[in-house]
Amino acid sequence: MHEVLLQQFIRSFKTAPEELILDFDATNDPVHGEQVGRYFSAFYDEYCFLPLFVFCGSHLLTAYLRSASRDAAHNAPAVLKCLVTRLRQQWPQVRIIVRADAGFCRPLLLSWCDRHAVDYVIGMAKNSVLLTRSRSTQLIAMLAHQITGEKAVEFDEFTYSAGSWRRQERRMIVKAEHTAQGANPRFVVTSLTDDPKTLYTERYCARGEMENRIKEQQYLFSDRTSCHLWWPNQFRLLLSGLAYTLVNGLRRLALQGTELAHAQVNTIRLKLCKVAAIVIQNTRRIRFLLPSHYPYRDLFETALSNLNTT
Repeated sequence: MHEVLLQQFIRSFKTAPEELILDFDATNDPVHGEQVGRYFSAFYDEYCFLPLFVFCGSHLLTAYLRSASRDAAHNAPAVLKCLVTRLRQQWPQVRIIVRADAGFCRPLLLSWCDRHAVDYVIGMAKNSVLLTRSRSTQLIAMLAHQITGEKAVEFDEFTYSAGSWRRQERRMIVKAEHTAQGANPRFVVTSLTDDPKTLYTERYCARGEMENRIKEQQYLFSDRTSCHLWWPNQFRLLLSGLAYTLVNGLRRLALQGTELAHAQVNTIRLKLCKVAAIVIQNTRRIRFLLPSHYPYRDLFETALSNLNTT
């Protein structure tokens, strides 16, 4: 079924893309019974699953159910390998970039990307070495804040090699932020060559949009994993992903130029899909008999017309 998601993604392109950014992220899926694979997560303070989602822009590529007993990056390299292999079968020259938070900064994932010409921009947790190496940048930000009284941000870069990295040093970007609450340094490891500020603000921070996509999965009931056995719950997660793909396609193809062009999937579901109507089908056509007081009738007709001409 993941192949169905990939096929829909590939068909959305009329020409070969030059670059694809794959966003990896995990989220908690609370459970309230004795489901197989449930685990108490101290981080989320509840029993839950920890599904892995992969998006490219607004397109869902992977919805993979996992136990919360495993690391957030568990099986991410294997998922990435499958995605890269399939995407390069379709577009051999496409540039692929992996983007993720610090939970995915693992030696296996980084080394796989290095060996297979996959770029990455991934957050990294603070440690004493990084804080020491970025001390001068943090000092500049602190002084700027003391002078202006406003939030101060400075960017810099250096090379760094963690003890668990079995290779040469990698490029590290530092964002030194200082506010009235104190210092708040952030670090990103990357194979890209953009200048530090552009790379952090335009490349890395854009991954925050994926949080909205994950919320849309939950609007479409991806958290209804209430079956006792594991595989039925994985199937439910995939069904939610397919529902998202359908509604996202509706938003992309049928609602462009309308008031719902940038609406969340739950809004589209409630205004266009969750409507009382009579459907009459014969050998030549399908008729929708909508209520006379349906407030989005014109929008419904516009969307239907756009689908017919796509």
